Amino acid sequence: MLTYEMITKSEAIKTYIIRADESLGALGYTEHSFAHVMHVAEMAGYILQTLGYDERTVELAKIAGYLHDIGNLVNRKDHSQSGAVMAWSILNDMGCDPAEMATIVTAIGNHDEGTGVPVNAVAAAMILADKADVRRSRVRNQDLSTFDIHDRVNYSVKKSALKINEDKTLVKLKLTVDTQFGSVMEYFEIFLQRMILCRKAAEKLGLQFKLIINEQQLI
Repeated sequence: MLTYEMITKSEAIKTYIIRADESLGALGYTEHSFAHVMHVAEMAGYILQTLGYDERTVELAKIAGYLHDIGNLVNRKDHSQSGAVMAWSILNDMGCDPAEMATIVTAIGNHDEGTGVPVNAVAAAMILADKADVRRSRVRNQDLSTFDIHDRVNYSVKKSALKINEDKTLVKLKLTVDTQFGSVMEYFEIFLQRMILCRKAAEKLGLQFKLIINEQQLI
């Protein structure tokens, strides 16, 4: 049985993640390397575990989270679809069960806000985990005078937390934003579609989605 640990120890997969992140760096995108993919993997697992899903489904969510951005190796455009195809080949070579492989590939192919739909629980959890990873440390550019809007918004987020309430009816994304670097309006300008997708993902899991910035509920 294929495990998350086996996936994270694969030198080939590590190479794909590194090279994909290098390509995004050359294009001026924020960090998409191990800090990001492992955060997404662990957070997706936390979401499903908290909601009472079985251990194997939690494991599949973590595998999907770790692999979700490898399509950036091919091109940023349609990276979720190319990543899904890459993941199918990798998982097939590793002897993954076809039904489990289908779940993982579907989640990867549906995580981007341009074309993604939370078609299953794993996809929904991964969408929430991915879109909630907004933080200062993802900004590569260290010259504040040359920041674009993506740099400003990510750099402005001093703290980000995604939590499910005790009643398991609500998932909250709480951000602490330093408006010296980026405004709340700029956050919405570039992340509105992501937040809409998060709301759909939460609904797939039987939850409400709330966005709270500087203690003010906005969604």
